[in-house]
Amino acid sequence: MIPDSSHGGPLLRLRAVSKRYGGGAGEVHALREVNLEVEVGTLVAVMGPSGSGKSTLLTVAGGLEAPTAGEVLIGGRDVAGLSRGERARLRRRTVGFVFQDYNLLAGLSAAENVALPLELDGVAARKASAEAFAVLERLGLGARAGAFPGELSGGERQRVAIARAIVGGRRLLLADEPSGALDSANGEAVMRMLVAACEDGVGAVVVTHDAQLASLAHRVTHLHDGRISETAARETSWNR
Repeated sequence: MIPDSSHGGPLLRLRAVSKRYGGGAGEVHALREVNLEVEVGTLVAVMGPSGSGKSTLLTVAGGLEAPTAGEVLIGGRDVAGLSRGERARLRRRTVGFVFQDYNLLAGLSAAENVALPLELDGVAARKASAEAFAVLERLGLGARAGAFPGELSGGERQRVAIARAIVGGRRLLLADEPSGALDSANGEAVMRMLVAACEDGVGAVVVTHDAQLASLAHRVTHLHDGRISETAARETSWNR
């Protein structure tokens, strides 16, 4: 059974999560007893210097890596208690990743890139294509659905990446510096799209170095040496 958010608690919950690499004198503590909750409808921005554990936080939260200690719960269920197949389905159906370098396939159109995860999960090609187009239309890219990544601007490519991350009703969105390769206007537009996705019923965690963009999030969490040093709720422009 794949977790969902209907249990009434946070969509994502990290309980005393630690992650270590290596051993002995070379042991690296990437995360140290991190506690984090993300509710549906909430965008959490994670800030911190390079090497503070931000990217590791995303990979552990999304089930790509197992924590050394602690629990990761998505939809109220401990990811560690799922079989390998269930974890794979969780990542395909519930968790969407957005990366700074987009990770789009150059030989596929925008719509084909968005439809691909659905088809890999067994959705019929026609239905996957229709769902992909609907999400692209929602993000203002309906007219560019047939374009290839090389024909799109940086902002358009990132919107395609966001569409791919949320297609199929995925509820948890994890974004690693999604605006890092964009200019300030496109970077802000991407953050606004992520907030809009949250308003549509998604919970999101976004790693960013940009304090101005982080200020658009509902909460801002600071990581330092693998520890959460500060979490602040903000009154975003979306709630005014």
